[in-house]
Amino acid sequence: MDRVIYTAMSGAKSTLDRQAAVSNNLANANSTGFRAELHRLRAVDVKSDALPTRAFVVDASAATDFRPGPLQFTGRSLDAAIEGKGWFSVAQPGGGEAYTRDGGFEISANGVLQTRAGLPVLGEQGMITIPPEAEVTIGRDGSVSVIENGINEIVNIIDRLKLVNPPEQQLQRGEDGLFRLADGAFSPLDETVQVAGGFVEGSNVSVVDQLVEMIATARQFEMQTRMLQSAEENDNAAAQILSMR
Repeated sequence: MDRVIYTAMSGAKSTLDRQAAVSNNLANANSTGFRAELHRLRAVDVKSDALPTRAFVVDASAATDFRPGPLQFTGRSLDAAIEGKGWFSVAQPGGGEAYTRDGGFEISANGVLQTRAGLPVLGEQGMITIPPEAEVTIGRDGSVSVIENGINEIVNIIDRLKLVNPPEQQLQRGEDGLFRLADGAFSPLDETVQVAGGFVEGSNVSVVDQLVEMIATARQFEMQTRMLQSAEENDNAAAQILSMR
């Protein structure tokens, strides 16, 4: 009897975690550069000599859908989208770097190019500082050019975005939505990554697929709770039979 309880109990818990991931995907269906989170359940044997036939259901294959999202034209000079594979590099408050596909950049009060969350965008020479009142353009190779007021049509390249393309299997998603290398290392610059200026990348979440997933997950959870109820009913029936002897 308890074998059913092990499977249904752990399955219900993992199903709730899976549904939470689906809800998060739906909430970020319009988030720039968002990558859908994937969850798959599998059975794992309980490592115990006393319980050799018991198994847990675990969410052991949480992964990320790295397929590119659609490019959306904005015409804004500070917007940039990566074409194909690759990532923008941003500086973390405590040191180190993280990676994002959200290229909706802004300029801070100190003139530093940053993300909407306030994280400095990294260039080949470190943080990128934009001169006051300058017109900014981002080239296909990630070069950041400015035309300063008072200088007639003179374009100055002040830096180049640090564009990287680390192996996707080595990336881990943080609670802040940014990705980092599993060992905390820095990814080297990748010269082949290309950028589309004036565009941003939309989320790669398919709302239809996620809604179907949510319905299927809800039905799966209902089935698992019914298994627990059936186990309880069978246990009560067995207790009544034994008490009659």
